[in-house]
Amino acid sequence: MKRVAVLSVHTSPLEQPGTGDAGGMNVYIVQTATRMAQRGIEVEIFTRATSSDLPPVAELAPGVKVRHVVAGPFEGLGKEELPGQLCAFAAGVLRAEARHEPGHYDVVHSHYWLSGQVGWLARERWAVPLVHTAHTLAKVKNLALAAADTPEPRMRVIGEEQVVTEADRLLANTDVEAAELIKLYDADPDKVLVVPPGVDLERFRPGDREAARSALGLGPESVVLAFVGRIQPLKAPDVLLRAAAEMLAREPALRSRLVVLIVGGPSGSGMKTPDQLVRLAAELRISDVVRFLPPQGGADLARIYRAADVVAVPSYNESFGLVALEAQACGTPVVAASVGGLPVAVRDGVSGALVDGHDAEPWARALSDVVLNPGYREELAGNAVGHARRFSWDRTTDSLLAGYAEARDVFREEVFA
Repeated sequence: MKRVAVLSVHTSPLEQPGTGDAGGMNVYIVQTATRMAQRGIEVEIFTRATSSDLPPVAELAPGVKVRHVVAGPFEGLGKEELPGQLCAFAAGVLRAEARHEPGHYDVVHSHYWLSGQVGWLARERWAVPLVHTAHTLAKVKNLALAAADTPEPRMRVIGEEQVVTEADRLLANTDVEAAELIKLYDADPDKVLVVPPGVDLERFRPGDREAARSALGLGPESVVLAFVGRIQPLKAPDVLLRAAAEMLAREPALRSRLVVLIVGGPSGSGMKTPDQLVRLAAELRISDVVRFLPPQGGADLARIYRAADVVAVPSYNESFGLVALEAQACGTPVVAASVGGLPVAVRDGVSGALVDGHDAEPWARALSDVVLNPGYREELAGNAVGHARRFSWDRTTDSLLAGYAEARDVFREEVFA
């Protein structure tokens, strides 16, 4: 394996996760691409140019190039409008490859269904296998839709079905996602490979909790609940606010110590009402305990995790939940919704707690059980670190490369059969 073409149409790995369309997928691409390059594999990531100021090619890390493909207007184009630009994007990808000798890439790896459509064409033109990671699935999202959220369109469902049929390998984050691909999309079980994501164990690790709190202006006696992620109905940050209000209704004396950190920016259907959480906090009369912070990266994000008593992941659906792993790696227990891949990312009763549903009362109870019982919290915190260490990006990259090699071998057998 010498060269890998990675397709990420709708979001660039250079963008800060936590706002817009940038999230766990961006982290996944950056971490795996960097580690492949460290093993001597050249990685070229194709993404749509969103500014005229972007260079045609940028270096993400030694051995990793990001190619900005011009496809449609630079700004003001929503993800739902991108299908109309797939032809232009595909032309840019094929044009870049045409400058090289045939066989320049060994495999093409597409992320999200939009990229899968382009990867399908590249597979046919380049005669290389297509490996696809969905990250989220329209049929799964629509089955677990948040109240007032917008269903995924039929166009996406059809597009995903086509990619599932054409891809040589489908990478799922968990056994649950693998089963969803097989049951809901009629995927060939022999093509589905489970490759769990990882966590950057160098960046996310236990640290000085008091120093982290001091840097954020939090007192040592504060009871800190944190949400980290994109602000949209799917991620359900409103559940944390409602649970916090329920906690204060039960224990009014807690108000002097409670701090709720909401870290992230508007995304998806949340872009239509970017101040909705601010208004909800006011309606619930908890504005005095809620702090809104922009998306954080690197050491700043690790500081958020270390400062928190618990991190809440109340999503309606998560194919895995990288935030849960990152928080646990920092020694912070996680209370998460029992959906998608979160029961894998969080060990219920060991590294955190899983909650059925999204009602405020059970969430308030689960959060209180952790943060108001210091002994129990410390037990979960210690277990959380050990649980997170079972996942690493190096292990993910090992499995990824094994999947690439397997796809290549099978593809060659089919071509020369």
